[in-house]
Amino acid sequence: MTRATHRARAPLPTHPAVPDARAGAGTTPTTGAGPATASGSTVTGTGPVSGPVTGTGHAACHHGELLQGVFLDADGRRCAGLVTLPLAGPGSRAEFVRRPGTPPEALTVVPADRGKAARAAGLAVTECAREAGLPPSGGQLRLTGDVPVGLGMGSSTSDVIATVRAVADAYGVRLAPAAVARLAVAAERASDPLMLDARPVLFAQREGRVLEVLGPALPPLAVVGCVLGGGAPVDTLALPVQEVTDTDVREYERLRVLLRRAIGSGDVRLLGRVATASARRAQRVLRHPEFETLTAIARRSGAAGVQIAHSGAVAGVLFDPAAPGGLRRRLHACRHALDAHGIPTTRTFTTKESPDGPARRRGDRPARPHTSRRPSRLPAL
Repeated sequence: MTRATHRARAPLPTHPAVPDARAGAGTTPTTGAGPATASGSTVTGTGPVSGPVTGTGHAACHHGELLQGVFLDADGRRCAGLVTLPLAGPGSRAEFVRRPGTPPEALTVVPADRGKAARAAGLAVTECAREAGLPPSGGQLRLTGDVPVGLGMGSSTSDVIATVRAVADAYGVRLAPAAVARLAVAAERASDPLMLDARPVLFAQREGRVLEVLGPALPPLAVVGCVLGGGAPVDTLALPVQEVTDTDVREYERLRVLLRRAIGSGDVRLLGRVATASARRAQRVLRHPEFETLTAIARRSGAAGVQIAHSGAVAGVLFDPAAPGGLRRRLHACRHALDAHGIPTTRTFTTKESPDGPARRRGDRPARPHTSRRPSRLPAL
């Protein structure tokens, strides 16, 4: 993710944020939807209770980005932004037990190494207590999940959003997506747009706002997932910072226009070209040694292009399911070539799947109460 602050020419029109389609599960006790607050959140709880109250939340992850760079907002201001590729299956689940009468700083987190989720819980307690008209209180947050760490799949954002939803659930509050995004950015400085519904958006990850809704849905894609660099986690803080020039911004804006056109017309080939161009620009920083091999395999197997995590090691080869030549044969040829070149394959999935639904995958690890966050060289996907 690239920092930039200079002003430039005015962009194309922007669109409002997308409604949230994946709020947390039920609170105990609740009585149904109540009035909306000034922030757009909805209060559903019954009021003060004396005993513990449990809330739950869930958030999916993603499979890296289709496009990431520096764009122009409605005021012509440079703004880092990204378009994620949704992924069904892996995600984070959170359970927050609110203990009325305890001080709000008395928060415990299991596992204890989820620092961003702990910050999100503290921020969410303050916000949700105010929305519900209740005193803030402490409690215990328990996280489980199966999102690999350090590969650029949004593991920390998934934890943070699941946490915010669980806390909101425990207070009987349904937070608006903009509020969830604001809390997520405050907790981890930059957030993926996992709090929004499935519509493809250009999202300002450091500001928590939608720059543009690019269309109603991504066109159908089949994706062969893999990991570069042997699956070693990427330390984003150690990556060199590239100066973004006006030429760079113009190129990102050009790719933005092409991606909007590809999504609007269902043109998978054009979408693949945009994703490949974005991934290639990211190699100025990431320098994946297998990148040229990956793109060559994509060409030989009849793929539309490739996509990567611009802050990680996960990657995907993008196929148009409707293209001639037999999808199954093309996917098999791609996986065989990746394996032959020592690029580990992970899962094959499509964009038709719900972000909270199943995906066909190899060796997913089951969720456990104490799922480790220790990065491994090749986590099971």
